[in-house]
Amino acid sequence: MTLPSLHASLGHSLTAWQRWTMLAIVSSALLLIALDNTILYTALPTLTAELGASSPAQLWIINAYPLVIAGLLPGSGALGDRFGHKRIFQVGLGIFGVASILAAFSGSSEMLIASRALLAVGAAAMMPATLALIRLTFAVERERNLAIAIWAAVATVGMALGPIVSGVLLEFFWWGSVFLVNVPIVVAALVLMLVVGPANIANPRRRWDWLSSVQVMVGLTAAVLAIKTIAATPVNWPLFLVSTLIAIVMLTVFGRRQVRLNRISEPLVDFSIFRNRGFSGGVIAAGASIFAIVGVQLGTTQRFQLVEGFSPLDAGLIVSALAVGSMPFALFGGAILHRSGLLTLIGGGMAVAAVGAGGAILATVQDSLLWLVISFVVLGAGLGASMSVASTAIMGNVPPRRAGMAASIEEVSYEFGGLVGVGLLGSLITFVYTRVLVLPAGAEQFSGQAPAAVLESGSAPAMAAAAEAFDTAYLAVLIGVALVMALATVASVWMLRRYTPGTESQAYPGNH
Repeated sequence: MTLPSLHASLGHSLTAWQRWTMLAIVSSALLLIALDNTILYTALPTLTAELGASSPAQLWIINAYPLVIAGLLPGSGALGDRFGHKRIFQVGLGIFGVASILAAFSGSSEMLIASRALLAVGAAAMMPATLALIRLTFAVERERNLAIAIWAAVATVGMALGPIVSGVLLEFFWWGSVFLVNVPIVVAALVLMLVVGPANIANPRRRWDWLSSVQVMVGLTAAVLAIKTIAATPVNWPLFLVSTLIAIVMLTVFGRRQVRLNRISEPLVDFSIFRNRGFSGGVIAAGASIFAIVGVQLGTTQRFQLVEGFSPLDAGLIVSALAVGSMPFALFGGAILHRSGLLTLIGGGMAVAAVGAGGAILATVQDSLLWLVISFVVLGAGLGASMSVASTAIMGNVPPRRAGMAASIEEVSYEFGGLVGVGLLGSLITFVYTRVLVLPAGAEQFSGQAPAAVLESGSAPAMAAAAEAFDTAYLAVLIGVALVMALATVASVWMLRRYTPGTESQAYPGNH
């Protein structure tokens, strides 16, 4: 039996109970991955105090996780195609569990950064496998659309719930509990996968191009480092120029290698797939959505803890409004996709998200917490509608045999959007804060100190000046999110305006 026949028979041979149980297993793993993307936003002030982490260490504690994921994802999708997505998922889940224990008991910021990197190795193995297994398990298109919508809703809600889960745990336990909470879910998912998981379907003929994996990992890492460096204060120009040069060279070499391999074998990334408007529209929506989520969460949780004196839990509850808005609309989007189409849900969702971000700006200017929360609900609703079908748009426009590649590209778009969001908007906070901070006479000793140090110094004049500067920086973050949402709306509408699913012009080029 050929590989496509095996893929087709797998979906049709599973009972409904097996299919939906499988969805629950991979979704629980995805929930952990999403939680770990944002769970440290609320815990960061506590971690800083407990581990004595410097400002660069704080950024790397957060960035090590998505940075390693983005670099490893393209290769992990190919590994899933070669060795079977079920097997790669199980290996990644095991690594994730071990790394969670190491992170929980880290005794220094360096050990925590290393543990977060190991967590990312496990997550990078699992993420493409979760979506590829759904693509292979659900053979009926409408059922698959709903399953992917649920998958996307879990990812969105997981990221939105990260600060809340962290806040609850920090109320009652030590900071390591934000990692240790992963372990029971990992064990349960591993056991269930052994009991009810489908057969592992491998393709030994699918080669893993390790050289391409190294090239894209180095290129993406250097690109993010360049973004972080140019936004820092002061700018380290030698580091920026070197990292930019490495990014350009490595990504160019990677791209040329993929084009050359496409003529003789299967590349790690087949760039011809981006000619498919549905696929490209989904990539735009995925990246922009995560950019907005991490930007809002990072800025909001820090602002309300440092400036307003909120507890980690209270700050987490504010950004939970994103989950409140996103969950119902994510499920609704998947259910009506066959009627409404991609343009309405992706383009319309991005537009609603832009309106929500604009409302958050006005609420911040007016210092209205109620309207800020309402705006976050609107923002979440737009993101939920678009993200629920972005993954469907990506996975639905490739054949099952390339599910791993498509899932990798989909996950890279999410992770890179998050990386750019954290790196750019996190640096924007520091940039604006340092530019607008005007310390009163007698408080010059606080010049150059981190916002947290000034806001907790006990010096009323310095604290007032720092609070005003941080509010301005937070407003800049919301403006940045609104601009990205507006640009994503225009780009997705332009991309999808002529998209017609199922036509020959839209079919995956690799099929011809």
